[in-house]
Amino acid sequence: MIQLSPRKLPALARWFPAGAPGTASLPEHAFTTGVGTWWADQALNPRVVAVSCAGHVLLRGAPEAVDPAGLAPFAGSHVEALARFLPVLGAAFERIVPAERMLYVHAEPASASTPAPPRDTTVRRLVGTDAPALAALTEGVPDTAWIHDSWGGAEGLAASGHGWAAFDRNGRIASVACGYFAGDAYEDVAVVTAPEHRREGLALACVTALCGDIAARGRTASWSCARDNRPSRLLAWTAGFRLQREYVHYVTGRASVPSVPSVRPAPKTTTPLPWTAVPATTVGPLPRPTQPLPLDSAP
Repeated sequence: MIQLSPRKLPALARWFPAGAPGTASLPEHAFTTGVGTWWADQALNPRVVAVSCAGHVLLRGAPEAVDPAGLAPFAGSHVEALARFLPVLGAAFERIVPAERMLYVHAEPASASTPAPPRDTTVRRLVGTDAPALAALTEGVPDTAWIHDSWGGAEGLAASGHGWAAFDRNGRIASVACGYFAGDAYEDVAVVTAPEHRREGLALACVTALCGDIAARGRTASWSCARDNRPSRLLAWTAGFRLQREYVHYVTGRASVPSVPSVRPAPKTTTPLPWTAVPATTVGPLPRPTQPLPLDSAP
C-alpha cells in the first residue's frame, strides 16, 4: 500500500459512502480536517483503498489485490474490513483479534433522574486557549491521550469547536467529551474523565451539552464502544443513545513482514486544518477485560 496525497484521492464516494454513523464518519473527518492518511494499492485505478486516523483503519476493496507486506503500517490498529480480508490480515500480522463492537445513535433526551454536576463545576465548549488544560488532563491520566488523537493533538481538539469540558474551581479539566470523528451527517462521540471526578455526573453533562451542539449543527451524535464495556454502554444509554447495530473490527498485532514502501512516505499531518493479538493463520477468541472499566471513559 502506498500513501496518497489528499489532492490526488480517488472518487471516495465509491469506497466510503457518506452519511453513516460511528467510525464510518472517519473518511469525512479525515478529508475535512486533514488529520489522517489515505492509502491505496496503486495511485491510478486502485483496487484497494484505506484511510487511517487515530489508530483506526477502514479498509475497502479487493483483498486479492493486497500484498500482506503493504499492510504493515496498520500494525497495532483497529481495522474495519469485511470478513473476506481475514486471510490477508492473518498473513500480514502476527496476531489479529476480533473485537465485538456496539454502535448507538442519539435518539432521546438524557435521563432526567441523573443528578446535576457539582455547583463549583463549569461545563462549556472548549476554546483554543484551553489546550494546556486539556494536555494536562491527558498527561496526568494514563491511556487518555487518545481523546485528542483524531484532531492532531490537544491544540487541535481545543480549537476545533467540537469539544465540551467540565472545569473544576481551579480551572482544571475534570471531564471532556468530543466529536471524535466528525462527518457530514454524524459525529461519533468520545469521553474521558479524571479518576478523582468519576461518578459525579460530569461525563454525562459534557456528553449532553455536546449532543445539543451536534444537533444544532444539523448532525446526529453516534457512539461506538466495545461490547464488553458495560460502563460505556450504560453512559450512552443514560445520555439518550439507542443501539443501532453490532459489528466486529480487528485489532492487529505486529507486522509479520516488514513494509517496503514503493514511494517516499508523505509527511504526517500533526495539526488539523481549520474548520470553515492470535497466530497469523487463526483468529482467537475475544479478549475479556480483567477488571471493570470506568463509567466515565469511552469508547
